[in-house]
Amino acid sequence: MLGNFQKIISGDTPVLVDFHAIWCQPCKMQSPILQEFAREASDKIKVIKIDVDKNPEIAQRFQIQGVPTLAMFKNGSLVWRQSGITPKQGLIDVLKQFG
Repeated sequence: MLGNFQKIISGDTPVLVDFHAIWCQPCKMQSPILQEFAREASDKIKVIKIDVDKNPEIAQRFQIQGVPTLAMFKNGSLVWRQSGITPKQGLIDVLKQFG
């Protein structure tokens, strides 16, 4: 999975990664916000979900210690990261800044 992940985040299109876990209540609250954001910004950004329990090597590589953690990558580089629930407007602002 790590190789596929690296390939996905290395493209020209920014990628927003939702590091989450099935058991995480705040993650469940973040999910519909991300779905709406992904629909509205689908021409500008890719949004993917990484379950930290199923992909511990990726979570460890990026030192994910709490979920949800959102991270934006552009051309393979981490350009933004935030833990906790992020409102849709916050995601829009980040995309404007780094997208």
